Amino acid sequence: MPEDYIGPDRLLSLQVLSNARLFLENLIKYGILVDPIQVISLFLKDPYSWPAPCLIIGANGFALVTLHVEKKLATGSLSEQSGTVLHTFNLLMVLCFPALVVLAVTSVTPAGAIFALSVHTVLFLKLFSFRDVNKWCREKKSAKATRGPPASRPQKANGSAVPQKVTYPDNLSYKDLYYFLLAPTLCYELNFPRSPRIRKRFLLRRLFEMWMVPTIQNSMKPFRDMDYSRIIERLLKLAVPNHLIWLIFFYWFFHSSLNFIAEILQFGDREFYRDWWNSESVTYFWQNWNIPVHKWCLRHFYKPMMRKGASKCTAQVAVFLASAFFHEYLVSVPLKMFRLWAFMGMAAQIPLAWFVGRFLRGNYGNAAVWMSLIIGQPIAVLMYVHDYYVLNYEGSQ
Repeated sequence: MPEDYIGPDRLLSLQVLSNARLFLENLIKYGILVDPIQVISLFLKDPYSWPAPCLIIGANGFALVTLHVEKKLATGSLSEQSGTVLHTFNLLMVLCFPALVVLAVTSVTPAGAIFALSVHTVLFLKLFSFRDVNKWCREKKSAKATRGPPASRPQKANGSAVPQKVTYPDNLSYKDLYYFLLAPTLCYELNFPRSPRIRKRFLLRRLFEMWMVPTIQNSMKPFRDMDYSRIIERLLKLAVPNHLIWLIFFYWFFHSSLNFIAEILQFGDREFYRDWWNSESVTYFWQNWNIPVHKWCLRHFYKPMMRKGASKCTAQVAVFLASAFFHEYLVSVPLKMFRLWAFMGMAAQIPLAWFVGRFLRGNYGNAAVWMSLIIGQPIAVLMYVHDYYVLNYEGSQ
């Protein structure tokens, strides 16, 4: 491994140490601001009305519809055209139904809504992949008589374990479906790589790392008064703690949580991220910071567009716009407001990626990527919180 390589553990340690003074200063000045009751109230406004948990539980219905449609298609009792119509309607409902509930029900909190919509977004991507892979299996099965069965090569997971092979349509079971829904991947396979055993010490380490609750405070007066100097001051003050929280969240989710789930399920593919912190271009960052989503986009969006004759540039722009849509979906619906500037901000990554890739190289490109992360996110946070505050609280004062 090269001497200048910076791993995720070392990166997080450097960030924590560099911001320890700021943490202690705020702790002495403001004390402990995280109240467990307030954290729970972020998700449950009314203890007798829990729309967000109900939406999460109800998501099982969409998964079961997908499974039963695939079973009908496998037995031939449902035509491909009818199956496509049912799958399309079901996938649209995965996104539309929870959004309509969040917009219509006043007892849904923004935090609870974001969590519920995140679950449905992940479910949408997983069921889309589940449908595609089973369709490919049916196509291979229909051509098997003329081409003959392909040579199979056993996969190894974590060195030695060779899992039992599952063939189509034996994979269409509740056990197989729910393993995939719980597994830390968005791309379906009939046979996932599996680890030979659950490592208890590894599991405990990941579990202890997962228990962290960050908090963000903000000030709306500079935005209300349009005091640009104070806005910049607040932005710079928010940039470092916001970025630290983002890094902690990244480590908590992509390293600790996904590895914890993978260890429980003995899931062998642990590539959840690559060295995005060494990115010398915006494109490299987007391709490597979230590997499950990148693999899904590549497999079910980018390559199908290329096969249908779309140019590389068109396919890349389409992927960026789809990403912008889902980011905006996960924020605008819970806050019950759509902001075109947020969608355009995500879409602006396209010219930014082109500029950095064309004119900046090496350390300059890496610095540009880090600046876009450190400055861009606080701007979005402040503007969203400002708009939400104005729409929901300012008029009542």
